Amino acid sequence: MHKASFSQQDNPILTILKTTDEVNHLKDIDTILDRILQESRAFSNADAGSIFLVERENLIFSFVQNDTLFSGEGANAALYQNFSIPVSGDSIVGYAAKTRQSLAIDDAYRLDPTLPYSFNKSFDEKSGYQTTSMLAIPLIAQESRLVGVMQLINARNDMGKVIPFSEDAQTYIPLFCNNASVAIERGIMNREIILRMMQMAELRDPSETGAHVQRVGAFSAEIYGTWAARRKHSAKEIKRVRDNLRLAAMLHDVGKVGIPDAILKKPGKLTDEEFKAIKMHTIFGARLFRNLTSDLDRMSMEIALGHHEKFAGEGYPGRVTPDIWASEVEMGEPIRGKDIPLSARICAVADVYDALASPRSYKEPFTDEKCISLLEKGAGGHFDPEIVEIFIEIFDVIKAIRNKFQE
Repeated sequence: MHKASFSQQDNPILTILKTTDEVNHLKDIDTILDRILQESRAFSNADAGSIFLVERENLIFSFVQNDTLFSGEGANAALYQNFSIPVSGDSIVGYAAKTRQSLAIDDAYRLDPTLPYSFNKSFDEKSGYQTTSMLAIPLIAQESRLVGVMQLINARNDMGKVIPFSEDAQTYIPLFCNNASVAIERGIMNREIILRMMQMAELRDPSETGAHVQRVGAFSAEIYGTWAARRKHSAKEIKRVRDNLRLAAMLHDVGKVGIPDAILKKPGKLTDEEFKAIKMHTIFGARLFRNLTSDLDRMSMEIALGHHEKFAGEGYPGRVTPDIWASEVEMGEPIRGKDIPLSARICAVADVYDALASPRSYKEPFTDEKCISLLEKGAGGHFDPEIVEIFIEIFDVIKAIRNKFQE
């Protein structure tokens, strides 16, 4: 890991406060969890870790990092595992959640059998990983609200040998986590606000479900991660853009709230005039972000406006005249190639794939083979060919996302 432990900092409390402030500038829950876990592992030189978030009486697996099994900024299917653990004293993370006390274990395979909790060996057995030392920390936000549990695995010394978690790690990391837990609550709230906005769109268009927009957001974030890693962008830059892209892509069709029900819900083929009206959802969506108070607003506007543009042209709305803010607009000259913002080119592939792979009132879901074939046929015409190439390259991750966010 690249950072010294808290105990090696000149002032560990100031370091915690500075890092917490940086976490508080993040918006998307996945980016927040990634940063908190990354920093906690760096401070303890832990090889791996995971975060579970509270949902009713369960802990939902939400994020994972593991230097031995996987690393880098590219896509990884492990992030989208879908399982939960009860908040009870039976498991290590469940015990930490129930007691709200940190739990340090020197050797997971040598636990006292009289303890109320036990170590689940199934992950080690499936992956070939060897868990030894562990540190489970409850994530407690304001007003003593439990938001989750972080589990760090295999602290290491300077030689890379696995050792128990130090007293400094057991002291300072819970302090950092309690400060950062406020950001976790805010990230969850940001995601929920967007999902509620999309529920309004779902009232108008039943295909705009919460699961659909979460899939499109996650697909887009993972495609971008691989695209940027190919170009050797810094980890900090990749995380910053992913933070905005996931949320912005979830809002791609929010403009449908401005389309009349008689058109959106028409069972038969649309007339030319009706299709012209449908195209306006790109304009309506972009207008919602007119104030442009943040990078997220700008990216949301780009995606809402551009996710139906085509790489070879002939998409919509094209170059709008006089401009998208005018009460009456005309859709004009097509935008093509890399004049289409990268975020919109990525979202176009993510959105079309999800429509192909999902059931609709008029069709069954297409098979993986047919979906990929149609995307490949559209490469260079409808889609940016490199984005299609990346999508196929990370298709194991795409499937993991699809399984995690089911209708």
